[in-house]
Amino acid sequence: MTLPNSGDIAFTGDSIPSGCPVQHDSGAVPLSGPRFHTDPQQLYREMRREHGPIVAVELPGGFPAWLVVGYRELHQVTSDPDLFPRDVGLWNQWPNIPEDWPLLPMVGHPMPSIYFTAGAEHRRHVSMVEPALESVDPFELRRTCEEIADRLIDGFCGRGTAEIVTDYAEPLPVLVLARIMGFPDEEGPELAWVMKTFTDGGADAQQAHLRFAELCGKLMATKKGMPGHDLTSRMLAHPEPFTDQEYVMDVMAVTAAGYLPTADWIGNSVRLMLTDDRFAAALGGGRRSVGQAMNEVLWEDTPTQILAGRWAARDTRLADKIIRAGDLLLLGLGAANADPHVRQHVSSTEPAHSGNSAHFSFSYGEYRCPFPAQQIAEIIARTGIEVLLDRLPDIDLSVPAQTLVRRPSAFLRGMTSLPVVFTPVRAVGGTL
Repeated sequence: MTLPNSGDIAFTGDSIPSGCPVQHDSGAVPLSGPRFHTDPQQLYREMRREHGPIVAVELPGGFPAWLVVGYRELHQVTSDPDLFPRDVGLWNQWPNIPEDWPLLPMVGHPMPSIYFTAGAEHRRHVSMVEPALESVDPFELRRTCEEIADRLIDGFCGRGTAEIVTDYAEPLPVLVLARIMGFPDEEGPELAWVMKTFTDGGADAQQAHLRFAELCGKLMATKKGMPGHDLTSRMLAHPEPFTDQEYVMDVMAVTAAGYLPTADWIGNSVRLMLTDDRFAAALGGGRRSVGQAMNEVLWEDTPTQILAGRWAARDTRLADKIIRAGDLLLLGLGAANADPHVRQHVSSTEPAHSGNSAHFSFSYGEYRCPFPAQQIAEIIARTGIEVLLDRLPDIDLSVPAQTLVRRPSAFLRGMTSLPVVFTPVRAVGGTL
């Protein structure tokens, strides 16, 4: 698959009358409800058929936005950081947003972080964060993953049953990230709770986000006084000075971005391998099938379904929609991956993802997930799945597949539980 040429897209920035921010009519699709976590692909197909590649949506609280569900249009948006920067300060809805809006931690607000800056300021943060990520030794990371995975499996392997999401898929990435970031191991469980809570956007989201900032601030202060061989210390050693707030914001960004999507990548991949006969060989130790399942998940069941966001720098047109300056565009990663325009030459028996990774699951363009961060996530997820299948080769679901429940979020797609049974085995004595 090749990325589409920008000339394929009906998109211009000229001759569009200026005016008020977009006010969607009653046809706007509410960005909430069970269909986003029961059958999102069917919902995206209906959106595409009824609204085209750019869909007027309404966020909780009645705030308007655009959801980009077309592959070509999403490529255009992510390839043009000048017209569609990730600059939340541009949002034309700020006068209406209450301080306790549950999605505020997800959408963000202006702050000196790699995730919430644009242009030269964003590149300044990248110059500090990316080399620190690149310094993570992949072999040492894999050893750490194996050690922690064995420890977690030791906690349930003798009883013959487990809940893979809460017992394994969620704690594994946060404990590994805590280790490489420099957090004390005992803070791992609380880190997992705060990051999951604010990402889900519920009533406790704001409180959890504040606690997350406190933990990251404590880590940064500790490492300034006593640096170690960890990612936070390497960030602090960057020759260009950053403020304490900037360091804390970037530690938060790296840790949060690496946690729940990786946990869901593990959970969704294990679910696929336990429910699809094509991957049955992996349960007997077929390592190649693990990579295939993980890649298929990124195409068909990506953990990050919708990403906030981009904001229009000026009035423009995208496909058949007029976009006003300051409008929020939500990146429909899961919807774009399933766009029939990039699958029209694929047979019904051959998955569109076979042999390529041109999906949007890590976003694209200047604001994509940094390549070394993608590698870290893949090592954690793949090692976690391989160790699980090596230790518990006859693992199987303990409930019918159709009863499995997804996280109630339009933005993130992961399992709330994945109960399994297996033949009890002895612990290997791994230690954290």
